[in-house]
Amino acid sequence: MGRRFRMSTALDVDDLLMECVPYAIKLANEKYKFDPPLTIYEVDRWGKLGTRADVIFEFFNDPEFFKNQPVMEGAKEFVRKLSTMTEVFITTAVAPQFMSIRAQRILEEFPEIPAEHIYMGSRKDKINVDILFDDGMHNVFKSNAAYPILLRKPWNQSATGMLAVNNYDEFLKLLEVITSSYSDVEGSLKDAKIVALVGPSGSGKTRVAKQLLEISDRFEKLVSYTTKDRTSIKENDWYHYVDKKTFFKMMEQGSFFESTMYAGHGFGSKKEEVDAILAKGKIVLAAVDICGAMSLKTNYKDVVTIYVKRDKKQLLQSILDKKCSNEDKVNRIISIDDEKRNEDVCDYVIANENYAETADKIIALLDN
Repeated sequence: MGRRFRMSTALDVDDLLMECVPYAIKLANEKYKFDPPLTIYEVDRWGKLGTRADVIFEFFNDPEFFKNQPVMEGAKEFVRKLSTMTEVFITTAVAPQFMSIRAQRILEEFPEIPAEHIYMGSRKDKINVDILFDDGMHNVFKSNAAYPILLRKPWNQSATGMLAVNNYDEFLKLLEVITSSYSDVEGSLKDAKIVALVGPSGSGKTRVAKQLLEISDRFEKLVSYTTKDRTSIKENDWYHYVDKKTFFKMMEQGSFFESTMYAGHGFGSKKEEVDAILAKGKIVLAAVDICGAMSLKTNYKDVVTIYVKRDKKQLLQSILDKKCSNEDKVNRIISIDDEKRNEDVCDYVIANENYAETADKIIALLDN
């Protein structure tokens, strides 16, 4: 009999299991009567910002805050389900004077997690687990976990390339993909109704998608919404352009079934636009990051993900040639190595040495 192996997952607490920033914002609005009210989107990076949003930090010194933090919607069911799939640990950064309060809340709200599985401290890179799930991109960047996964929040919008999800359902779908045998392709291109091209910035996934549309009428592109400046993207007809205020409002209204921040820019897709393409009997063709790909897999069947792989030197040259800020280029460059994990969780990997040839390879997979 072979050795039974069970994966381990470490979960953050603040803004992953219990509300932290939204709760502090609620308290701040009640106390200071901000007009207009302070919103979560004003906390667009972690730490003091030199703006009115800095007021939230005063609540992090109050023991009553930690005693009364609301449990996030769906968190209890998420932990129950995750506990049947992996060993679950807690890794939470909290000030020493509040550690006992935090431990007691965890034990009360999440009885599936044993007391000996609770670790407190900011050095999450010292926790030896298979999967880390956290909303702090610094923790994800430094993690030694095989699969560090980021929960998308407004304060980590500059994070690029790493494994990321928008919600619990997408995390569980990604976990399902990770734990499945890599020798068995989850999806078959012969049966694909949606093809999602994934790859690092500079991989040419959008150029490959354009080539596919030119050589086959079986596909129809999924046009996404973005806050990115239209002058910085060559393939302008792949996007509807909106400002960040409109984009965040659409997110709050539930306009997108999937949305993500990539290099500080918002990207999102509408379910009705996917459904309209499927109603025509066409294959939906989407060029997305791994977060968008997992959203598609969570919401639809017969989704096949293809990782478009490219030589690192070519990636760097393509990024340097982009019409975007130096900060944007730096974010994209430092994410290249993190993107390698995305290759592991895609159904197919295709090397892109020539756009036309890469498109032909995808068509060949579709026909075989």
